[in-house]
Amino acid sequence: MKKILLLSDTHSYIDEAILNHVKQADEVWHAGDIGDLTVTDQIKKLKPLKAVYGNIDGAEARSEFSLNNRFMCEEMDIWITHIGGYPPRYNNIVREALSENPPDIFITGHSHILKVMPDKKLDLLHMNPGAAGKHGFHKVRTMLRFKIDGKTIKDLEVIEFSK
Repeated sequence: MKKILLLSDTHSYIDEAILNHVKQADEVWHAGDIGDLTVTDQIKKLKPLKAVYGNIDGAEARSEFSLNNRFMCEEMDIWITHIGGYPPRYNNIVREALSENPPDIFITGHSHILKVMPDKKLDLLHMNPGAAGKHGFHKVRTMLRFKIDGKTIKDLEVIEFSK
């Protein structure tokens, strides 16, 4: 079983409140718009990190992280990308690959809107953790925390901070 902390859209912002949650996780996943890489550097000092770059990320982030990150966690196939859309309106860039070979969990960022929703047609769970940073139109900063045990997601929680 692995405890996962999922965040996105930090836009160069990280604080002790976020880092306290990082310390409680086994792995941290970042769905892009990292901003300054001091964010990911601080996370990596504490826990293993899987991340993608987002549309605001520059050359340095793009050289360290990829546009898509697909991997296995326990027995679940995970795909993280920054701009992926929502069921059933996926971004044109991922739509065909997603339909041909859907993961168990499809994770995006970009919208700053927290959503967790099933796609019954593709038999996957879509997750967007919202935005953990202070830059953007969101009123509340959010992240997701959950456990993956084999092929099961357990104890899914929303973490909220005031902006």
